[in-house]
Amino acid sequence: MALSVSRKKVNLFILAGSPLSIISCFYDSQKISKITMEIIKKKNTILAYIIRDDHNCDGVDFITPSSYSQQVAYMHHPAGKIIDAHVHNTVHRSVLFTQEVLFVKRGKLRVDFYDEYEDYLESRILAPGDVLLLVSGGHGFKALEELEMIEVKQGPYSGDEDKRRFKGIEDREVVLR
Repeated sequence: MALSVSRKKVNLFILAGSPLSIISCFYDSQKISKITMEIIKKKNTILAYIIRDDHNCDGVDFITPSSYSQQVAYMHHPAGKIIDAHVHNTVHRSVLFTQEVLFVKRGKLRVDFYDEYEDYLESRILAPGDVLLLVSGGHGFKALEELEMIEVKQGPYSGDEDKRRFKGIEDREVVLR
């Protein structure tokens, strides 16, 4: 495992044992405390970002690159901070793939990650307060507890043209990381 440190962010590059290659987290006093954000990848393709409930930083941290059609940022401001009033301009954009954001309010959710060929990679458990951005590839879910979550994605919804369904894994095939 190779370690790369920049500011308060640590990237762990997994060199063997997993098809997923990068995990990002924040550190405290030169040692890794908790993983608060994960970037799920297969080779050079980002499949998802998981922002854990205890993720934090000062100011604005845009987690996604500006090229993504779905933008996610973490913001932490002191009381009294003023964010200028604004109106968003009309900008024509082309959205080719749906990207979803899930906010877990209550319960636990297992997320199964697949590549674009429907090959299963591995799974993660989301808990209350966790946020998931699904960028590419396939995914499936299982509610492990009674679950409340909010889903945000681009519209308008295209019905059956919006997704291709396939048979997911059985519980006995789950690989949790």
